[in-house]
Amino acid sequence: MASSLADEACEACTSEDEPLTEAEYAEYLTEIDDDVWEVVNDHHLEGEYPFEDFRDALEFTYEIGELAEQEWHHPDISLQWGEVRVEMWTHKIDGLHKTDFVMAARMDRIHEEYAPE
Repeated sequence: MASSLADEACEACTSEDEPLTEAEYAEYLTEIDDDVWEVVNDHHLEGEYPFEDFRDALEFTYEIGELAEQEWHHPDISLQWGEVRVEMWTHKIDGLHKTDFVMAARMDRIHEEYAPE
């Protein structure tokens, strides 16, 4: 799933920023994989990526961990055989920011090389 959102910069927010409303994040939601991601309680993103084996899930986890370090935007990650779950929101504003969707789009792009046939 190619996304122009994945090419955008991750912008740091300030504590004065407000979390995105449903109307504000609706457009971003269309640019991430809806088979993977959902918005929960207008507060955070939850995603579940499928894999054919543990090794691929582990490698993907490593890659998104490196992305998180690079962008200094760290999701909660759960790894198990055949699946990686991700939970993400911007802690500074206790809600969703555009950067959460940029990160989700980048994770979708990384997952393309691992996606089960």
